[in-house]
Amino acid sequence: MKKNIFLNSLINNEYTPSFLHNLFYFCFPLMNALVAYTINENDFVLSPERVMYWEKQKTLIIADLHIGKTGHFRKSGIPVPQNVFKEDLQRLFTQILFFKAEKLIIAGDLSHSKTNKEMDLFKKWRNDLDSLEMILVNGNHDILEKSWYKEMNIETKDCLDIGDFSFCHDPVDASIKDLVHYTFCGHLHPGISIRGRGRQFLQFPCFYFGNNIGILPAFSRFTGYVSVDAQKGENVFAIVENGIMQVQ
Repeated sequence: MKKNIFLNSLINNEYTPSFLHNLFYFCFPLMNALVAYTINENDFVLSPERVMYWEKQKTLIIADLHIGKTGHFRKSGIPVPQNVFKEDLQRLFTQILFFKAEKLIIAGDLSHSKTNKEMDLFKKWRNDLDSLEMILVNGNHDILEKSWYKEMNIETKDCLDIGDFSFCHDPVDASIKDLVHYTFCGHLHPGISIRGRGRQFLQFPCFYFGNNIGILPAFSRFTGYVSVDAQKGENVFAIVENGIMQVQ
């Protein structure tokens, strides 16, 4: 396992609260850089970079990239650095190369709002990966003109079915046909809280896997979280800095 400089700096910092020391010492040995997960006899790999790789299909799966969100905030007078978006694109580029993905499925919210300068950056990024097949399952923020997706060579779907799996954006709209099909969604930006003593807690983005539905973490780091209420038999994997830890 690679040394986690961030966690070790916190553990060895005299100003770090005691409950964090206990939390990190407990959690860190259980974390992995990548986690294998099997659904319906298909093997997936979970990455702390907020992506999931489908080995059989050679496909990278993400949700909620929200291109243009930081630009939208800047236009409204909120000084969000453009580097936030650039780092997201670089992370995605690196994961595509790392897994040697031939296809990218985006489970909604590729964009955030109307077009802005960040779309030009994305266009350059897309041109560097012109051989990559891209499929967007439309989300509530995907309101750009159809001509833009055509120019970017991005296929769009309201719902996508591949074998025993389905993809949609909003879990509420997920069409669970039967117990054989499993649906992947985004939209919620799922998070999980890990509590210390008293009322102290930390919150992390997570992968959530229910019996018939999986909710992916928001790929963009410029998002908040909605806490998931996992039930017995469901699995949750927290993304903690550069590692993944199963918390249920």
